[in-house]
Amino acid sequence: MAPPDQNVSNPTAFQMDATKLSHSVAPFQSQLINWYGANARDLPWRKEPSLYKTVVSEFMLQQTQVKTALPYFDAWLKVYPNFKKLAKATEDQVLKSWEGLGYYSRARNLHKLAKTVSNLPELPTDSKSWQAFPGIGPYAAAAVCSISFSDPSAVVDGNVVRILSRLIADTAQYKTSVEAAKAYQSLAETLLNTARPGDHNQAMMELGATVCRKANPQCLLCPVVDLCEGRIAGIESSLPRFDKTKTEKKTVDRAFIVGPKGILLHKIPESAKRMKGLHEIPSLEQLALPKPIDNLLIERKRSITKYRITERFFPIDLKALPKKLPPDSLWVKTDAIDELPFSGPHRKWIQELLAQNSS
Repeated sequence: MAPPDQNVSNPTAFQMDATKLSHSVAPFQSQLINWYGANARDLPWRKEPSLYKTVVSEFMLQQTQVKTALPYFDAWLKVYPNFKKLAKATEDQVLKSWEGLGYYSRARNLHKLAKTVSNLPELPTDSKSWQAFPGIGPYAAAAVCSISFSDPSAVVDGNVVRILSRLIADTAQYKTSVEAAKAYQSLAETLLNTARPGDHNQAMMELGATVCRKANPQCLLCPVVDLCEGRIAGIESSLPRFDKTKTEKKTVDRAFIVGPKGILLHKIPESAKRMKGLHEIPSLEQLALPKPIDNLLIERKRSITKYRITERFFPIDLKALPKKLPPDSLWVKTDAIDELPFSGPHRKWIQELLAQNSS
């Protein structure tokens, strides 16, 4: 399987000529599907599969590893066993159930999707129609429709990009994974086993997750190693190639305030770009308070997309608070904290701060 002849100055315009692959498509399909049949992991959404299970798993597995998603998936199915049950839940309940998985827009979109499909007399079965639903992009639409309806749509996510870039020894530099996915869509469709599109797509994702890994690819275990130009050239570990993402460092100083009404929290407003509807300890900036010179309680770090954030927590006296608190501020009794959805690690940090405060 040979890489394209032309030099690729614009990766988004990169297209594979199907005629160059004609001799390799059938072996690729058969070797991949046979490997999947023997090596597919025993995952809960593959047991007694359903459209709902497939949709939930696809939402959870966006930006999240399988081992992290597994306990959430099981707990989710117990509370929301179907679209109708999920549609009837409040957004706060949904966010609470999603707490700790991150990228909370996925939970809100899944909730919206449940409301949408619950009201439809009949569901579409093609990926193009599914892309009109909340939170469903080309990848999710192809995954859901190929697995649930045998729609001949090829998935292209990070795992698939990695496999295909190595397969054809593509040394083009891509700005983002989204750009690379668009570039590889044509090749993925050429290789798709249209007789078993769902199994083929799951096999591609499985291969990328367990064998054709980002670091230390297990080439000797790969069912299509004899077709891999990247392996033959000895450059498989360097593919695919992306521009380096620039990270930005931020520091957020926060006010830990406990009074007769409980602990002061901030609810992230609906107008926020991310994590809206979740709760956090308010920042000094939100409360228009100066930063204390000393008396730091704890300092913790976290990452959100390109940002590397240092969060520092200071004890603030009730007397220092402004008479009128900013919008989205609320006092919460400590025994009611468990009822609220929180962003990322803030729940753990609150417990840590409360333990310090009581000692």
